[in-house]
Amino acid sequence: MAKYTGPACKLCRREGEKLFLKGERCYSPSCAMERRAYAPGEHGRTRRQRRESDFARQLRAKQKIRRVYGVLEKQFRRYFTIARKQTGLTGLNLLQTLETRLDNVVYRLGFAPSRSAARQLVTHGHFMVNDRRTDIPSMIVKESDVIKVREESRKNNYFKILVEVAAQRQCAVWLERDLDQMSGRMMRLPERAEIDGNFNEQLVVEYYSR
Repeated sequence: MAKYTGPACKLCRREGEKLFLKGERCYSPSCAMERRAYAPGEHGRTRRQRRESDFARQLRAKQKIRRVYGVLEKQFRRYFTIARKQTGLTGLNLLQTLETRLDNVVYRLGFAPSRSAARQLVTHGHFMVNDRRTDIPSMIVKESDVIKVREESRKNNYFKILVEVAAQRQCAVWLERDLDQMSGRMMRLPERAEIDGNFNEQLVVEYYSR
């Protein structure tokens, strides 16, 4: 299973803003954007601000969304193809597809500090969907699906304190969370205003429509 294995903080610096890829670290003084708020590379400090072309703006919009959700190019393009075939706005369909990935749902439920951590927890088989164990982070969760921590996994030190930690994390409004049962349910698809992130999905649509 392919995934990005380079420095996460470099991605934030390249986009020029925090993408919150490392959980609690992003809110601390240790965040790279607090210490080195310039583009990575030899000429990062001295790079001049130039007027971006339409293509450059479209590319940056695509790269930002792709990096926030931890999706590689081939998979992202496939999601866009699926979104374009659906009814409604293609950009919103794309974001809704990304939001309903299992790793993102686990993150939105507050069961992981970041999407990368959620991806690792799912890959290790700690979660069940509709009482069936799954280890596929890219699985698309559907309405009324129930996501639950496996009974065997609750013996793990991480999950022993999960209730207290998760209670301090906000749960998405389109999800329903039961901390006592360490479970959650997807009630509906998220609306555009409920999707966090400074995204411009219309630029992504323009990028793939060239």
